Amino acid sequence: MKTAIFSLLIVAMMFLSNYGQKNTVNNSNNPFFKEWKTPFGTPPFTEIKLEHYLPGYEEGIRQHDIEIDKIVANREVPNFKNTIEALELSGALLFKVDRTFQNLVSVITNNEMQVLAEKFALMTAKHRDDIYLNEKLFKRIKAVYDARESEKLNEEQSLLLKSYYLDFVRGGANLNEEQKNKLRAINEELSKLNVLFGDNVRKENAKFYLIVENKAELAGLSDDMISAAAVKASEKGLTGKWVFTIDKPTLLPFLQFSEKRDLREKMYNAYVNRGNNNDELDNKKVLSRMVSLRVQKANLLGYKNYADFILEKKMAKTPENAYKFLYDVWKPTVKRAQSEVDEMQKIIDLEGGKFKLEPWDWWFYAEKVKKAKYDMDEEMLRPYFKLENVLSGVFAVSTKLFGVQFVPRPDIEVYHPDVRVFEVREADGKHIGILYTDYYPRESKTNGAWCENFRLQSNINGNFIAPVVYNVGNFSKPTADKPALISLDEVRTLFHEFGHAIHFLLAKVTYPGSSSVPADFVELPSQIMEKWALQPDVLKMYAKHYTTGEVMPDELITKINNAGKFNQGFETGEYISASILDLDWHTLTDATERDVTQFQNESLKKMGILPEFLPRYMSTNFLHIATWGYEAGYYSYLWAAVLDADGFEAFEEKGIFDQKTASDYRKYILEPLGSVDLMENYKKFRGREPKVDALLRSRGLD
Repeated sequence: MKTAIFSLLIVAMMFLSNYGQKNTVNNSNNPFFKEWKTPFGTPPFTEIKLEHYLPGYEEGIRQHDIEIDKIVANREVPNFKNTIEALELSGALLFKVDRTFQNLVSVITNNEMQVLAEKFALMTAKHRDDIYLNEKLFKRIKAVYDARESEKLNEEQSLLLKSYYLDFVRGGANLNEEQKNKLRAINEELSKLNVLFGDNVRKENAKFYLIVENKAELAGLSDDMISAAAVKASEKGLTGKWVFTIDKPTLLPFLQFSEKRDLREKMYNAYVNRGNNNDELDNKKVLSRMVSLRVQKANLLGYKNYADFILEKKMAKTPENAYKFLYDVWKPTVKRAQSEVDEMQKIIDLEGGKFKLEPWDWWFYAEKVKKAKYDMDEEMLRPYFKLENVLSGVFAVSTKLFGVQFVPRPDIEVYHPDVRVFEVREADGKHIGILYTDYYPRESKTNGAWCENFRLQSNINGNFIAPVVYNVGNFSKPTADKPALISLDEVRTLFHEFGHAIHFLLAKVTYPGSSSVPADFVELPSQIMEKWALQPDVLKMYAKHYTTGEVMPDELITKINNAGKFNQGFETGEYISASILDLDWHTLTDATERDVTQFQNESLKKMGILPEFLPRYMSTNFLHIATWGYEAGYYSYLWAAVLDADGFEAFEEKGIFDQKTASDYRKYILEPLGSVDLMENYKKFRGREPKVDALLRSRGLD
């Protein structure tokens, strides 16, 4: 998944994680109960052991309960400071423990951590319900909300108050006791299912590997791929053979270049059928039950369906708006995709293939079309995309735009040897925050790419707390004789996730709760950062041949830009079809547990997807559907793409490093996070509302 949407639970937003907490449990060596006397209060990873998490969660919840009780017991008339701000200052220990565990369980997990993940999911679900269903606490929040006109609140405080009130209502505060008990049971079961779904997908990723014994079956693959496959085989005790996994850095090049159609089919089917193999990792019943529970939850809270419930707090507001937007772009996309199919089928026919293009053929024949039309293939580019250079490139872009500096901090502890740490500073040397980068795949790591926080930025009562952010990827690894040379798509992904990081590093909000940004806006900073990646002037800053240091020649840069709109029917189509599938699941209005395969097939047929490609994710491995904060929201990337295409045109009109435009972008888009009306701020930046035309132009769909 390309992303990390920062739609944290509002209860998590309450947890202001300071540099450390005083020891509240006597005679304990648990690092969570001590102040972290590390550079900038970063996690002391070498001290944190598995046995520290459970006591940390238990004590964190206990402390937070006491803080909530104190707020409720306050005899003063409820106001913003003694209620909302007090909530923002509560729960620091729990946030510190939870953020550390939840981040690490995604990148260095094992069976013991997965068992704990389910346990902690249940503990925090119960704790969250205890807060949302606390009648006395809600009474105080409602009193502040009802009297909001009499308090002189600024825009951030007003929006935060509204968010608290709405989230408590959406959390069941207005339900009767019987309904509250039912909601608790639903949330508890959903928490279990969320963990199970994701764990099954992770295990499926690690479980499958293709063993090749005959060298002739490696036809078409690069020497680097073959070498890496030999290393993987040796690691598995299969010396003399070759092993290929379905991690994206292996899967996509295999589909692009392997001349063995039967092997491409095996790899592709293994990927799309994760969670759909009728075994102990099968997710069909998990998903069916999950969707049923979500319908029950939505109905209980007074919504027609779960998408209505989720989108109420998004910019789209309703599933009808999201559907209309998707189908408006879907129509020209399908038309473009059909022309791409025709081009590839023509090549198959000319080569005497005597078969119809299938989904596992797309990458292979698209590569042939690209080679024929633009005289370019992916392997021409890799030597210029050394991972360290690409990272330096995105740093350089941020420095030119905003003046920020990235200083390596090898003295700061990491959770895995692959991880690097940077201190982020203003041009004048002022500390901004800390950035961890973790870019290589491993079996203990969830597939995909994302950005998350170990600590959120805040500034309550002048006590500035700097953010601690991390970027995760699963990019091509170094080999014995070559550094990590990543693909063009991985370059875009690195820039994308860094766009999230810079968004949260440059935040200037008062309250941690203001860090909550709607999913259909939060992708704007990430996707607009991708726009810089392939600008000719930017490529010359970082695209240097890994052996000669030669800057990428103009001829190759021209080829990249000429091919920029290539295959957009497919790339946009596989995304939109997944988005529609997501919405179809979440616009169900009754709680009947569906046959997942039948429902998915009906959804694909209804949208009119071409048989030559499938959605980017299938139901049983679609983590966005299963993960809290993502469900019914996959459309968000395209919604934000309208904003990023329109917004980047502001830079193109005045120069991609124009300082006034960059200053306005930082001021109106990056720094406020969720503390302002985001569309109003976009209009301040752009001078008008966004136009969809820019998106269609940028993808060649106009």
